[in-house]
Amino acid sequence: MSTPYPFTAIVGQDDLRLGLLLNAVSPAVGGVLVRGEKGTAKSTAVRALAALMPEVSVVPGCRFSCDPGSPDPACPDGPHADAAGVSRAARTVELPVGASEDRLVGALDIERALSEGVKAFEPGLLADAHRGILYVDEVNLLHDHLVDLLLDAAAMGASYVEREGVSVRHAARFLLVGTMNPEEGELRPQLLDRFGLTVEVAASRDTDERVEVVRRRLAYDDDPEGFAARWAEEESALRERIATARALLPQVLLGDGVLRQIAATCAAFEVDGMRADIVMARTATALAAWAGREEVTADDVRQAALLALPHRRRRNPFDAPGLDEDKLDQTLDEAAGDQGRSDEGQNNDDDPDPDGGGNDDGGGGGGVPPQADGDRTPPQGEGGSDDTPSRAPEGAPDAPGRSAGAEQQPVASAEPFRTKMLSVPGLGEGAAGRRSRARTEHGRTTGARRPQGSLTKLHLAATVQAAAPHQRARGRSGRGLVVRRDDLRQATREGREGNLVLFVVDASGSMAARQRMSAVKGAVLSLLLDAYQRRDKVGLVTFRGKDAEVALPPTSSVDAAASRLESLPTGGRTPLAAGLLKAHDVLRVERLRDPSRRPLLVVVTDGRATGGPEPVALAGRAARLHRAEGTASVVVDCESGYVRLGLAGELARELGGTAVTLDELRADSIAGLVKDVTAAGRAA
Repeated sequence: MSTPYPFTAIVGQDDLRLGLLLNAVSPAVGGVLVRGEKGTAKSTAVRALAALMPEVSVVPGCRFSCDPGSPDPACPDGPHADAAGVSRAARTVELPVGASEDRLVGALDIERALSEGVKAFEPGLLADAHRGILYVDEVNLLHDHLVDLLLDAAAMGASYVEREGVSVRHAARFLLVGTMNPEEGELRPQLLDRFGLTVEVAASRDTDERVEVVRRRLAYDDDPEGFAARWAEEESALRERIATARALLPQVLLGDGVLRQIAATCAAFEVDGMRADIVMARTATALAAWAGREEVTADDVRQAALLALPHRRRRNPFDAPGLDEDKLDQTLDEAAGDQGRSDEGQNNDDDPDPDGGGNDDGGGGGGVPPQADGDRTPPQGEGGSDDTPSRAPEGAPDAPGRSAGAEQQPVASAEPFRTKMLSVPGLGEGAAGRRSRARTEHGRTTGARRPQGSLTKLHLAATVQAAAPHQRARGRSGRGLVVRRDDLRQATREGREGNLVLFVVDASGSMAARQRMSAVKGAVLSLLLDAYQRRDKVGLVTFRGKDAEVALPPTSSVDAAASRLESLPTGGRTPLAAGLLKAHDVLRVERLRDPSRRPLLVVVTDGRATGGPEPVALAGRAARLHRAEGTASVVVDCESGYVRLGLAGELARELGGTAVTLDELRADSIAGLVKDVTAAGRAA
């Protein structure tokens, strides 16, 4: 077994170390989510924490780590009456991103269950993590069905394995620690809220500190055991401090004034539900115990808010997590003042305002309702639209009054809205998501087949039908059915998959009018929000002037796409063909990287094509290239005005896809029903 890097040898990262240590003192805090760029010691710190955790007493031979003092009465290895315990180190169990469902929750032998009535159960990672640490590296990349199982276990403290009426239950209480790089995509809100605390980490910009990081890491790599021995004294002292804080924790007093500050803070920052209040209370208590105090102070509440609230402040997926510290201090002061006035009023009911001062407007600790970080105000329609009702002639500017090479400053996007669902036709087999139909491990049962590998979802009727003709030859004499492995049938199921949604956005001069570009950005932002909710990968190609560029390669980070969209400049000619050809190159590479993920091409344009020789013919040939490869596509028609040329509709026909206007894109529009995108072959 390799020697772990010592926790006390980690340089800097104070918030990261504090968040982990508070969970070691009080596991009821609910775990910690570590967000930050790559190479910032996230995984190193989590793995080093295990060596500091107190040992646990377990029943000998129990695969589910039952506590001999209070064994689980439903333990599959039980009963454990009067069992003597043995001590062992707390485990850190790592959940790989690509783990299967059986590896997480355990596997049940269906053949023995049907033929012998025996619950032959092989425990999974949730059983291994019971009373220890469950560590999920790159937790934001975890498959949805594993996230659902993890949420259920974290909420109930138990894991259930169900296989066609045969079930096994075992305890699964663990400290959940996750690490993630926000550039690779955000977490689902349900899982985000399950983490008690969150910390942001980044590499130090201090030269001396970076030198010390490198020096220690090289020393560890050269001699791990010797390096760990040099830090053994500090590790032992920290381990003793954790044990002391754990012993002090039940004696820590959480007063009414402190509770009022906690409640006022959560109300002022408009966090959802009551979990934040509870987590803040537990964190503040752990902070007091860690400091060796028996009473929680306002400073503990402030620190608890900075750890427990930032990830609960996201009002939409494009909001950056964070907390306004000035507002936090004001809220805590107001809540403390309210408590003081309340106490004074109880002691002197006849003179509620002895100093003659006026009432404080900040009563109740509610503070001023915050403005959502992600609020975007649609720009006023100043100056009107510069649309022209005819195709721009060769060599002419795209819009009156603008030079072809002029670049306009980026404009803010209009308010996003809920869009209609755009899906890829047919039946795919890509990553689990919520957009297009696909064969998946979860969903409605559509048929049966012979299992390929281990059996995960039994089709009972098909299994009985396969076994029934052979009962006499197998010597069946009783009521039970004689089932062999060859009889087992795997259920085939249909669910939804996530797709690669590649946006090709026209940023030319014909789109540069402030009112129109604001609406276009709002539409793309709305589609990005829809892609986030449906677990898609997204990419962004823009075209203007003489060429097209990949503004964002395909990624799971919808936030990054939204950020690139906000800073998108406009102006110049309309090289539509270049945009379509650049998109074709991106999709070609992605098909090699991830052939099971089907693409959806979303072209946002008014359909104009200018610049270069025969721009219209070139655009048509580029569109037919996508059509020949069967790429599902939709054109968002941004043309406006009383007279419309219908150029976007012609482009959609060349692509073999569908055209929708900005108004039709809205889910609440009465312009049409939900549009399924046709892949190819639709008649022009």
